[in-house]
Amino acid sequence: MTGGHGHRADELCEAGLEVYTRALDEGRITQQEADPAPCLIDLGLLQPDIEDMRWLRPVAPAVALPRLLRATAEDIARQRQHDARLAEAFEPLMRIGSHHSATAETPTISVLSGLQRINIAIAQSMADANEELLAIQPYNGRHAAALAESMARDQALLDRGARIRTLYQHTLRHSPTVVARYEQLKGDVEARTLDEVTERLLIVDRTVAFIPANKDRTLALEVRNPALIAFFAITFDRLWRLATPMYPEAAQQPTLNGITPRQRAIAGLLIEGLTDAAIADRLGMNIRTARVHIAKLAATLGSESRAQLGYLIAESGILKQQETET
Repeated sequence: MTGGHGHRADELCEAGLEVYTRALDEGRITQQEADPAPCLIDLGLLQPDIEDMRWLRPVAPAVALPRLLRATAEDIARQRQHDARLAEAFEPLMRIGSHHSATAETPTISVLSGLQRINIAIAQSMADANEELLAIQPYNGRHAAALAESMARDQALLDRGARIRTLYQHTLRHSPTVVARYEQLKGDVEARTLDEVTERLLIVDRTVAFIPANKDRTLALEVRNPALIAFFAITFDRLWRLATPMYPEAAQQPTLNGITPRQRAIAGLLIEGLTDAAIADRLGMNIRTARVHIAKLAATLGSESRAQLGYLIAESGILKQQETET
């Protein structure tokens, strides 16, 4: 237990040692002089002077040390008795739990704290993999650095004959960093894009998955539950079928009636009533770019106000065209 002086009550702090030394040299010290080191009273190294209670007299080290050692030995004995009682209580429970030891050894969901711990866990899982990596990688503003860090890890997986499938947002279709990365990787690797994707998801050999557990991704969940893994994999497969090929062969996104695919995606979010900032976040772009696209969409449809733009989007039928393509 920690005392009010910032350390355990059974420990002699530096201030206490200094006061105790002075008390031994001078034969006694005042109560006020001992205030900075209350541990001396707790340890029995100072005791009141029975002739004058304003003073404290030191207990001789030759007397104090054996007393303290004896107290420590008694504490150890009590702790061992406590350990023995716990072991005795848990002994029948261990026999019951042994029937389920296989599931207990590997938690189905583990919380990983800190980017370094998360990256180590991902690297370890990929080092044991030899089949595939399925990844959803939303744009988060630091994509270039993250891609560079994973190059060697991904190439090692490809060298073992595995395949990699990655989903990005359309925002990254023409990113020099992303394109260059895929040109450097050698093996069975593909990438596709969507207007919107889920939060980051990594599925390794369809046996373990990693998902973020907070907004800044400093916490993550390592998931090994088969039902959840199957759910994640099915979600990925369905998004993959809806996505537009980006690599190794990029499919062109059609522009209809002067409206680009990006502008149609923005139009759908405008109809939902989202702000410019929310639209930018959903589509993985900065707010300035989102506003440029909104302005171009308004100009194409002949809108003079935000309210009119929503009406013209609904009247133009461009969202129905998007549904037909899908």
